[in-house]
Amino acid sequence: MTPDYNTLLLAIGLSGFCLSATLFASWLSARVERFLLSWAIGIGIIVAAVGVYSLYVENAGIGITCLAFVLQFGGFAFIYGAAYRFRTSRRGRWRIAAVFLASSAVSIPWIPFGLDGVALIALNLVIAATLVATAWEYWLGRAEAPLPLTGIVTLYVLVATSFVLCAGVLLEQRQWSIGHAPDNWAENLNLIAAILGITGIGAMSLALNQWRIAGAHQRTAMTDALTGLLNRRALFDRYGEETVFAHRAAIAFDLDNFKAVNDQYGHAAGDAVLKCFAEVLVEACGTGVCIARLGGEEFVVVMDRAVLDRVARVAERIRADFAARLIPIGKGSINCTVSAGIAFGSDTGLSFDALLSNADKALYTSKHNGRNRVSLAA
Repeated sequence: MTPDYNTLLLAIGLSGFCLSATLFASWLSARVERFLLSWAIGIGIIVAAVGVYSLYVENAGIGITCLAFVLQFGGFAFIYGAAYRFRTSRRGRWRIAAVFLASSAVSIPWIPFGLDGVALIALNLVIAATLVATAWEYWLGRAEAPLPLTGIVTLYVLVATSFVLCAGVLLEQRQWSIGHAPDNWAENLNLIAAILGITGIGAMSLALNQWRIAGAHQRTAMTDALTGLLNRRALFDRYGEETVFAHRAAIAFDLDNFKAVNDQYGHAAGDAVLKCFAEVLVEACGTGVCIARLGGEEFVVVMDRAVLDRVARVAERIRADFAARLIPIGKGSINCTVSAGIAFGSDTGLSFDALLSNADKALYTSKHNGRNRVSLAA
Protein backbone atom coordinates (compact mmCIF):
# COMPACT_ATOMS: atom_id res chain seq x y z
CA MET A 1 0.00 0.00 0.00
CA THR A 2 1.14 3.53 -0.76
CA PRO A 3 1.82 6.12 1.95
CA ASP A 4 -1.14 8.06 0.58
CA TYR A 5 -3.43 5.12 1.35
CA ASN A 6 -2.20 4.94 4.93
CA THR A 7 -2.68 8.70 5.24
CA LEU A 8 -6.28 8.34 4.13
CA LEU A 9 -6.81 5.59 6.71
CA LEU A 10 -5.35 7.86 9.38
CA ALA A 11 -7.63 10.71 8.27
CA ILE A 12 -10.68 8.45 8.53
CA GLY A 13 -9.63 7.30 11.98
CA LEU A 14 -9.06 10.82 13.30
CA SER A 15 -12.22 12.32 11.79
CA GLY A 16 -14.27 9.35 13.00
CA PHE A 17 -12.86 9.60 16.51
CA CYS A 18 -13.61 13.34 16.70
CA LEU A 19 -17.14 12.80 15.38
CA SER A 20 -17.81 9.92 17.80
CA ALA A 21 -16.62 12.01 20.75
CA THR A 22 -18.73 14.99 19.62
CA LEU A 23 -21.86 12.90 19.16
CA PHE A 24 -21.38 11.24 22.54
CA ALA A 25 -20.89 14.63 24.22
CA SER A 26 -24.05 15.94 22.51
CA TRP A 27 -26.05 12.99 23.80
CA LEU A 28 -24.47 13.22 27.26
CA SER A 29 -25.47 16.88 27.62
CA ALA A 30 -29.20 16.10 27.49
CA ARG A 31 -29.59 12.29 27.23
CA VAL A 32 -32.76 12.73 25.20
CA GLU A 33 -31.97 11.88 21.58
CA ARG A 34 -30.61 8.37 22.00
CA PHE A 35 -30.05 7.97 18.26
CA LEU A 36 -26.96 10.12 18.85
CA LEU A 37 -25.65 7.52 21.28
CA SER A 38 -26.16 4.73 18.74
CA TRP A 39 -24.46 6.90 16.14
CA ALA A 40 -21.51 7.56 18.47
CA ILE A 41 -21.13 3.83 19.23
CA GLY A 42 -21.27 2.96 15.54
CA ILE A 43 -18.64 5.51 14.54
CA GLY A 44 -16.47 4.46 17.50
CA ILE A 45 -16.54 0.85 16.30
CA ILE A 46 -15.71 2.03 12.75
CA VAL A 47 -12.66 3.86 14.17
CA ALA A 48 -11.54 0.60 15.80
CA ALA A 49 -12.16 -1.19 12.51
CA VAL A 50 -9.92 1.30 10.69
CA GLY A 51 -7.16 0.61 13.20
CA VAL A 52 -7.45 -3.13 12.70
CA TYR A 53 -7.69 -2.70 8.92
CA SER A 54 -4.35 -0.85 8.94
CA LEU A 55 -2.85 -3.98 10.55
CA TYR A 56 -4.64 -6.11 7.95
CA VAL A 57 -2.94 -4.03 5.24
CA GLU A 58 0.45 -5.02 6.65
CA ASN A 59 -0.38 -8.66 7.40
CA ALA A 60 -3.56 -10.18 5.97
CA GLY A 61 -3.78 -13.16 8.33
CA ILE A 62 -7.05 -15.01 8.85
CA GLY A 63 -7.56 -13.76 12.42
CA ILE A 64 -6.91 -10.10 11.71
CA THR A 65 -9.04 -10.27 8.54
CA CYS A 66 -12.01 -11.72 10.43
CA LEU A 67 -11.65 -9.11 13.17
CA ALA A 68 -11.56 -6.28 10.63
CA PHE A 69 -14.73 -7.66 9.01
CA VAL A 70 -16.56 -8.10 12.34
CA LEU A 71 -15.79 -4.56 13.50
CA GLN A 72 -16.95 -3.04 10.21
CA PHE A 73 -20.21 -4.98 10.29
CA GLY A 74 -20.80 -4.01 13.93
CA GLY A 75 -20.14 -0.33 13.27
CA PHE A 76 -22.41 -0.08 10.24
CA ALA A 77 -25.14 -2.08 12.01
CA PHE A 78 -25.16 0.48 14.84
CA ILE A 79 -25.25 3.33 12.32
CA TYR A 80 -28.31 1.72 10.72
CA GLY A 81 -29.83 1.31 14.18
CA ALA A 82 -29.30 5.01 14.85
CA ALA A 83 -31.27 5.90 11.70
CA TYR A 84 -34.08 3.53 12.66
CA ARG A 85 -34.19 4.98 16.17
CA PHE A 86 -34.21 8.53 14.81
CA ARG A 87 -37.26 7.81 12.66
CA THR A 88 -39.29 5.63 15.03
CA SER A 89 -37.91 6.41 18.54
CA ARG A 90 -37.68 2.61 19.04
CA ARG A 91 -34.54 0.86 20.21
CA GLY A 92 -34.12 -1.44 17.22
CA ARG A 93 -31.74 -3.83 19.01
CA TRP A 94 -33.04 -6.83 17.09
CA ARG A 95 -32.53 -4.97 13.81
CA ILE A 96 -28.94 -4.13 14.73
CA ALA A 97 -28.29 -7.75 15.66
CA ALA A 98 -29.96 -9.02 12.48
CA VAL A 99 -27.88 -6.71 10.24
CA PHE A 100 -24.67 -7.71 12.03
CA LEU A 101 -25.33 -11.46 11.95
CA ALA A 102 -26.53 -11.48 8.34
CA SER A 103 -23.51 -9.44 7.18
CA SER A 104 -21.10 -11.75 9.02
CA ALA A 105 -22.78 -14.91 7.73
CA VAL A 106 -22.55 -13.75 4.11
CA SER A 107 -18.89 -12.71 4.20
CA ILE A 108 -16.74 -14.27 6.91
CA PRO A 109 -17.17 -18.02 6.09
CA TRP A 110 -15.20 -17.54 2.84
CA ILE A 111 -12.03 -16.40 4.65
CA PRO A 112 -10.82 -19.73 6.18
CA PHE A 113 -11.03 -21.32 2.72
CA GLY A 114 -8.63 -18.77 1.26
CA LEU A 115 -11.34 -17.00 -0.73
CA ASP A 116 -10.67 -13.63 0.84
CA GLY A 117 -11.45 -11.87 -2.46
CA VAL A 118 -14.96 -13.34 -2.44
CA ALA A 119 -15.28 -12.31 1.21
CA LEU A 120 -14.23 -8.74 0.31
CA ILE A 121 -16.76 -8.59 -2.52
CA ALA A 122 -19.48 -9.72 -0.11
CA LEU A 123 -18.28 -7.25 2.54
CA ASN A 124 -18.48 -4.30 0.14
CA LEU A 125 -21.91 -5.26 -1.15
CA VAL A 126 -23.30 -5.92 2.34
CA ILE A 127 -22.01 -2.59 3.68
CA ALA A 128 -23.43 -0.80 0.62
CA ALA A 129 -26.83 -2.42 1.27
CA THR A 130 -26.68 -1.41 4.95
CA LEU A 131 -25.88 2.18 4.00
CA VAL A 132 -28.75 2.27 1.51
CA ALA A 133 -31.09 0.91 4.21
CA THR A 134 -29.80 3.62 6.55
CA ALA A 135 -30.44 6.28 3.91
CA TRP A 136 -33.95 4.90 3.42
CA GLU A 137 -34.76 5.30 7.13
CA TYR A 138 -33.73 8.96 7.01
CA TRP A 139 -35.62 9.45 3.75
CA LEU A 140 -38.83 8.13 5.35
CA GLY A 141 -38.44 10.72 8.12
CA ARG A 142 -37.43 13.63 5.87
CA ALA A 143 -40.64 15.60 6.54
CA GLU A 144 -39.28 16.56 9.96
CA ALA A 145 -36.28 18.45 8.54
CA PRO A 146 -36.21 18.23 4.73
CA LEU A 147 -32.93 20.05 4.04
CA PRO A 148 -30.48 18.31 6.41
CA LEU A 149 -32.13 14.92 5.96
CA THR A 150 -31.94 15.14 2.16
CA GLY A 151 -28.24 15.99 2.51
CA ILE A 152 -27.67 13.04 4.85
CA VAL A 153 -29.46 10.66 2.46
CA THR A 154 -27.38 11.90 -0.47
CA LEU A 155 -24.10 11.36 1.37
CA TYR A 156 -25.08 7.87 2.53
CA VAL A 157 -25.95 6.89 -1.05
CA LEU A 158 -22.65 8.30 -2.36
CA VAL A 159 -20.63 6.34 0.21
CA ALA A 160 -22.66 3.21 -0.58
CA THR A 161 -21.85 3.69 -4.27
CA SER A 162 -18.12 3.77 -3.47
CA PHE A 163 -18.42 0.38 -1.75
CA VAL A 164 -20.26 -1.03 -4.78
CA LEU A 165 -17.41 0.18 -7.00
CA CYS A 166 -14.89 -1.64 -4.79
CA ALA A 167 -16.86 -4.87 -5.22
CA GLY A 168 -17.20 -4.22 -8.94
CA VAL A 169 -13.45 -3.88 -9.49
CA LEU A 170 -12.76 -7.16 -7.66
CA LEU A 171 -15.46 -8.89 -9.69
CA GLU A 172 -14.15 -7.49 -12.95
CA GLN A 173 -10.61 -8.64 -12.16
CA ARG A 174 -11.89 -12.01 -10.87
CA GLN A 175 -9.87 -11.67 -7.70
CA TRP A 176 -11.37 -14.53 -5.73
CA SER A 177 -8.25 -15.12 -3.66
CA ILE A 178 -5.74 -12.30 -3.25
CA GLY A 179 -3.99 -12.88 0.11
CA HIS A 180 -3.63 -9.16 0.85
CA ALA A 181 -5.63 -5.96 1.15
CA PRO A 182 -6.98 -4.83 -2.25
CA ASP A 183 -5.10 -1.98 -3.88
CA ASN A 184 -6.88 -0.20 -6.73
CA TRP A 185 -8.44 3.12 -7.68
CA ALA A 186 -11.84 2.12 -6.22
CA GLU A 187 -10.31 1.53 -2.78
CA ASN A 188 -8.75 5.01 -2.80
CA LEU A 189 -12.04 6.52 -3.96
CA ASN A 190 -13.84 4.63 -1.19
CA LEU A 191 -11.56 6.11 1.48
CA ILE A 192 -12.07 9.64 0.12
CA ALA A 193 -15.85 9.10 0.05
CA ALA A 194 -15.70 7.78 3.62
CA ILE A 195 -13.86 10.90 4.82
CA LEU A 196 -16.37 13.18 3.08
CA GLY A 197 -19.25 11.08 4.36
CA ILE A 198 -18.10 11.08 7.98
CA THR A 199 -17.47 14.82 7.93
CA GLY A 200 -20.66 15.79 6.08
CA ILE A 201 -23.03 13.33 7.74
CA GLY A 202 -21.59 14.18 11.16
CA ALA A 203 -22.09 17.91 10.67
CA MET A 204 -25.61 17.43 9.35
CA SER A 205 -26.49 15.00 12.15
CA LEU A 206 -25.47 17.58 14.76
CA ALA A 207 -27.48 20.22 12.90
CA LEU A 208 -30.39 17.79 12.77
CA ASN A 209 -30.17 17.27 16.53
CA GLN A 210 -30.27 21.03 17.11
CA TRP A 211 -33.21 21.29 14.70
CA ARG A 212 -35.08 18.62 16.68
CA ILE A 213 -34.29 20.27 20.03
CA ALA A 214 -35.49 23.64 18.75
CA GLY A 215 -38.66 22.02 17.42
CA ALA A 216 -39.30 20.33 20.76
CA HIS A 217 -38.89 23.65 22.58
CA GLN A 218 -41.27 25.32 20.16
CA ARG A 219 -43.86 22.57 20.58
CA THR A 220 -43.55 22.86 24.36
CA ALA A 221 -44.11 26.61 24.17
CA MET A 222 -47.17 26.13 21.97
CA THR A 223 -48.77 23.19 23.79
CA ASP A 224 -50.92 23.05 26.90
CA ALA A 225 -49.02 20.78 29.27
CA LEU A 226 -52.11 19.17 30.85
CA THR A 227 -54.25 18.36 27.82
CA GLY A 228 -51.73 18.28 24.97
CA LEU A 229 -53.86 20.74 22.98
CA LEU A 230 -52.63 24.01 21.54
CA ASN A 231 -52.48 26.86 24.04
CA ARG A 232 -53.64 30.48 23.70
CA ARG A 233 -50.29 31.62 22.32
CA ALA A 234 -50.33 29.00 19.56
CA LEU A 235 -53.94 29.83 18.67
CA PHE A 236 -53.23 33.54 18.27
CA ASP A 237 -49.97 32.88 16.43
CA ARG A 238 -52.00 30.95 13.89
CA TYR A 239 -55.05 33.17 13.55
CA GLY A 240 -54.44 36.40 15.45
CA GLU A 241 -53.48 38.57 12.46
CA GLU A 242 -55.97 37.11 10.00
CA THR A 243 -59.21 38.64 8.82
CA VAL A 244 -62.03 36.16 9.40
CA PHE A 245 -64.60 35.69 6.67
CA ALA A 246 -67.81 33.71 6.60
CA HIS A 247 -66.17 30.36 5.81
CA ARG A 248 -64.58 30.19 9.29
CA ALA A 249 -66.33 29.50 12.59
CA ALA A 250 -65.31 29.33 16.22
CA ILE A 251 -66.96 27.27 18.97
CA ALA A 252 -66.23 28.46 22.50
CA PHE A 253 -66.62 25.95 25.35
CA ASP A 254 -66.72 26.45 29.11
CA LEU A 255 -67.12 23.58 31.59
CA ASP A 256 -70.17 24.03 33.80
CA ASN A 257 -69.64 24.46 37.56
CA PHE A 258 -65.97 23.60 37.24
CA LYS A 259 -65.03 25.53 40.38
CA ALA A 260 -67.41 23.32 42.36
CA VAL A 261 -65.60 20.20 41.07
CA ASN A 262 -62.27 21.58 42.30
CA ASP A 263 -63.74 22.60 45.64
CA GLN A 264 -65.53 19.31 46.27
CA TYR A 265 -63.10 16.75 44.82
CA GLY A 266 -59.75 18.55 44.63
CA HIS A 267 -57.57 19.85 41.85
CA ALA A 268 -56.50 16.37 40.75
CA ALA A 269 -60.14 15.65 39.96
CA GLY A 270 -60.38 18.94 38.11
CA ASP A 271 -57.38 17.99 36.00
CA ALA A 272 -59.02 14.64 35.19
CA VAL A 273 -62.15 16.45 34.01
CA LEU A 274 -60.12 18.80 31.79
CA LYS A 275 -58.20 15.91 30.23
CA CYS A 276 -61.42 13.99 29.65
CA PHE A 277 -62.99 16.95 27.87
CA ALA A 278 -59.86 17.36 25.71
CA GLU A 279 -60.21 13.72 24.66
CA VAL A 280 -63.87 14.31 23.74
CA LEU A 281 -62.86 17.32 21.63
CA VAL A 282 -60.24 15.37 19.70
CA GLU A 283 -62.55 12.41 19.14
CA ALA A 284 -65.44 14.55 17.93
CA CYS A 285 -63.51 16.99 15.73
CA GLY A 286 -61.13 14.68 13.93
CA THR A 287 -58.39 16.10 11.71
CA GLY A 288 -58.24 19.46 9.97
CA VAL A 289 -59.71 21.32 12.96
CA CYS A 290 -57.82 23.60 15.35
CA ILE A 291 -58.46 22.81 19.02
CA ALA A 292 -57.00 24.93 21.83
CA ARG A 293 -57.27 25.40 25.56
CA LEU A 294 -57.46 29.12 26.27
CA GLY A 295 -56.89 28.68 29.98
CA GLY A 296 -58.70 27.30 33.02
CA GLU A 297 -61.85 25.53 31.85
CA GLU A 298 -62.15 27.50 28.58
CA PHE A 299 -61.59 25.84 25.21
CA VAL A 300 -62.14 26.83 21.60
CA VAL A 301 -62.50 24.97 18.31
CA VAL A 302 -61.82 26.80 15.02
CA MET A 303 -63.27 25.29 11.85
CA ASP A 304 -62.62 26.24 8.24
CA ARG A 305 -64.97 25.65 5.30
CA ALA A 306 -67.67 25.88 7.92
CA VAL A 307 -71.41 25.65 7.30
CA LEU A 308 -73.96 26.09 10.05
CA ASP A 309 -75.33 22.53 10.06
CA ARG A 310 -71.90 20.95 10.28
CA VAL A 311 -70.61 23.27 12.99
CA ALA A 312 -73.79 22.90 15.06
CA ARG A 313 -73.63 19.11 14.68
CA VAL A 314 -70.03 19.00 15.92
CA ALA A 315 -70.78 21.29 18.88
CA GLU A 316 -73.82 19.27 19.86
CA ARG A 317 -71.94 15.99 19.61
CA ILE A 318 -69.21 17.35 21.91
CA ARG A 319 -71.78 18.54 24.42
CA ALA A 320 -73.69 15.24 24.40
CA ASP A 321 -70.60 13.00 24.47
CA PHE A 322 -69.09 14.88 27.41
CA ALA A 323 -72.34 14.84 29.37
CA ALA A 324 -72.50 11.06 28.92
CA ARG A 325 -68.92 10.43 30.09
CA LEU A 326 -68.28 8.90 33.49
CA ILE A 327 -65.04 10.48 34.71
CA PRO A 328 -63.12 8.32 37.24
CA ILE A 329 -62.45 10.27 40.45
CA GLY A 330 -60.71 8.31 43.18
CA LYS A 331 -62.87 5.28 43.93
CA GLY A 332 -65.92 6.69 42.18
CA SER A 333 -66.85 8.68 39.10
CA ILE A 334 -68.70 11.89 38.23
CA ASN A 335 -70.56 13.45 35.33
CA CYS A 336 -69.87 16.96 34.09
CA THR A 337 -71.43 19.15 31.42
CA VAL A 338 -70.25 21.89 29.11
CA SER A 339 -71.82 24.97 27.54
CA ALA A 340 -70.92 26.17 24.06
CA GLY A 341 -71.29 29.19 21.81
CA ILE A 342 -70.92 29.31 18.02
CA ALA A 343 -69.87 32.33 15.98
CA PHE A 344 -69.08 32.77 12.28
CA GLY A 345 -66.95 35.26 10.41
CA SER A 346 -68.65 37.76 8.13
CA ASP A 347 -68.77 38.40 4.39
CA THR A 348 -66.90 41.66 4.88
CA GLY A 349 -64.45 40.18 7.37
CA LEU A 350 -63.73 40.77 11.06
CA SER A 351 -60.80 40.29 13.38
CA PHE A 352 -60.09 36.99 15.11
CA ASP A 353 -60.58 38.74 18.47
CA ALA A 354 -64.04 39.80 17.34
CA LEU A 355 -64.86 36.24 16.27
CA LEU A 356 -63.90 34.89 19.70
CA SER A 357 -65.81 37.70 21.39
CA ASN A 358 -68.97 36.77 19.45
CA ALA A 359 -68.49 33.10 20.35
CA ASP A 360 -68.11 34.08 24.03
CA LYS A 361 -71.36 36.06 23.88
CA ALA A 362 -73.15 33.01 22.51
CA LEU A 363 -71.51 30.90 25.23
CA TYR A 364 -72.82 33.19 27.96
CA THR A 365 -76.25 32.91 26.40
CA SER A 366 -75.99 29.14 26.95
CA LYS A 367 -74.91 29.74 30.56
CA HIS A 368 -77.75 32.16 31.16
CA ASN A 369 -80.32 29.77 29.73
CA GLY A 370 -79.43 26.90 32.04
CA ARG A 371 -76.04 25.52 30.91
CA ASN A 372 -75.33 22.23 29.10
CA ARG A 373 -76.47 23.60 25.77
CA VAL A 374 -75.22 25.16 22.50
CA SER A 375 -76.14 28.68 21.35
CA LEU A 376 -75.49 30.55 18.12
CA ALA A 377 -74.25 34.14 18.10
CA ALA A 378 -76.64 36.71 16.68
